[in-house]
Amino acid sequence: MMQQDQTAPDTAHTLSGRFLDAALEHRFVTGERTARVVHMRLFAGFLAAMLVGYALVNPLYFSRQDELRFTLMLVPALVILAGYAAATAWRGYASRPMIDFASLLGVAFLIMAENALLFEEMQRAQVQLHASIAINGLIVMAFAAIAFAGQMRWFAAWLGCHAVVYFGIMLVTEADMIPFIYATLAYGTSAAVMVLLNWSVGQAHRQTFLLSDALEAERAKTEELLFNVLPPAVAARLKAGQVVADSYPDVSVVFIDICGFSDLSRRISPGHLVDLLNGFFLLADKCAADTGVEKVKTIGDAYLAISGGNNPSHNSADAAIRFGEAVIAGLPDLRAATGIDLHIRVGIHTGPVVGGVIGETRMAYDYWGETMNIASRIEGAANPDGIAVSETTWMRGRGDRHFELPQMLTLKGVGEMPVYRLAEKPSAEIIRLVG
Repeated sequence: MMQQDQTAPDTAHTLSGRFLDAALEHRFVTGERTARVVHMRLFAGFLAAMLVGYALVNPLYFSRQDELRFTLMLVPALVILAGYAAATAWRGYASRPMIDFASLLGVAFLIMAENALLFEEMQRAQVQLHASIAINGLIVMAFAAIAFAGQMRWFAAWLGCHAVVYFGIMLVTEADMIPFIYATLAYGTSAAVMVLLNWSVGQAHRQTFLLSDALEAERAKTEELLFNVLPPAVAARLKAGQVVADSYPDVSVVFIDICGFSDLSRRISPGHLVDLLNGFFLLADKCAADTGVEKVKTIGDAYLAISGGNNPSHNSADAAIRFGEAVIAGLPDLRAATGIDLHIRVGIHTGPVVGGVIGETRMAYDYWGETMNIASRIEGAANPDGIAVSETTWMRGRGDRHFELPQMLTLKGVGEMPVYRLAEKPSAEIIRLVG
């Protein structure tokens, strides 16, 4: 947990609202710009339709010369809007705010020039239309405020360039001071509102981004916990809302128990006992991962595993025996670390089982069937630090291994069946029989 806190991104803000962590800021900006792609395409279409509407009305009132001048400014504006809409489909658009900057500024300049032409025409017709420039300017300015939401520096730079051209046109077209003053007040008020819009939308989106990040982090933790408790394939099915119930016709069940655990628990302290169990289970977990065996659960001092269940195996019996051998091979180091003379028994049986998840709280993938019961009974027949297997397991997993001659045992709840014990070295009788 401490490591996560140390490596977590810095979510503190500068005065402009930017995140101090550069990577976090870049992820926020690109994510926001990607999410706004559809809106900016709609804006380009809306603005193009509006300009075409003006062009259709102009012949009714414009002179032929002014109509041509308007068209000469309309064509590049439409080209810019078309190029802008196309640029939003580019993979690198989200990390290139200059595309919005140049496109929106270019369109705004052309609209201001067209409005100056409209203003001249209205003056000839003795119609006062001083507000037309500001109204059309607001359309582009509002979309620029949205396009650069969360990027206040870019919007401030865009608005500065826009204001320079706007007041330049006003100085050229307005001879009287009074219209200029009111136009300045209108523009200043509009610009202030757009700056506030840009800042407030940006801050709201930043807070939403942080909340979404925190929610995603918690979801990842929950998912990690789910994958730790359940096999990945099972967890994915549960997330999809599926009922998890499976039948496996041929798996190998491994049951490991600590010899003399009851006596051991009376001789050592509870804390020492927990350390011992923890060391033993960690050893078994590592061996299970190394051999491709699936840990099912621990039951007191016993460890239950499956070979060939959710983790498919070419030869489940061989993998199960290799798992038992690996755990036994790791016992000397565990004894040295704990100072306790620990011994285990391993029982393995191969057969059909049913697996699934039952309940809604403390869920776990469990297995049921006679095969489970037989494996637990065979474990009791194993020698200390030895492996005992059923005949079905022996037939599939013997390979080059040496087993003692089978012994017919009566297993509780099972009946009489042959049990094979894995031998460290072949006995003389086995050599004689094999030879």
